[in-house]
Amino acid sequence: MFKYYLIALFVIIVDQLTKWGIVKNMTEGQEIVVWDPIFSLYSHRNQGAAWGMMQGKIGLFTIITVVVIIAIIYYFHKEGKGKPLFATSLMLLLGGAIGNFIDRLTRGEVVDFASFWIPVIDYDFPIFNIADMALTFGVILMIIYVLFFEGKQGKVKK
Repeated sequence: MFKYYLIALFVIIVDQLTKWGIVKNMTEGQEIVVWDPIFSLYSHRNQGAAWGMMQGKIGLFTIITVVVIIAIIYYFHKEGKGKPLFATSLMLLLGGAIGNFIDRLTRGEVVDFASFWIPVIDYDFPIFNIADMALTFGVILMIIYVLFFEGKQGKVKK
């Protein structure tokens, strides 16, 4: 089971290194176009939740994040054994939650930097970071697990 914690650790390290690079090398609001006009690095700070909701509620986010981290670890040890997809999804969620939690504790805000524009639908996707990506993929894997695998262990095909 320990190997799954390496997933969370990897997410946290990559998340913090990329955010450190953005903070060290870019001023807030600065943009570096990587693939015009689809993708750019845009140094942004967020004191709220996803898509900037609930700005300035750091105390609330601290409490929620601690509860979420405890719940993820609990479910990982209670339900994760023998369920690699479920365990992986939980560790992506754990890594993402801790990555953004570190920002809130050390900076009082979350560093975001990945900016995508989707030209086909003319949509400027909200700016995000590695922790946000891990949270998103963790949720997607969890949904896949619940829809296609949960409750199927131990059932014999006839």
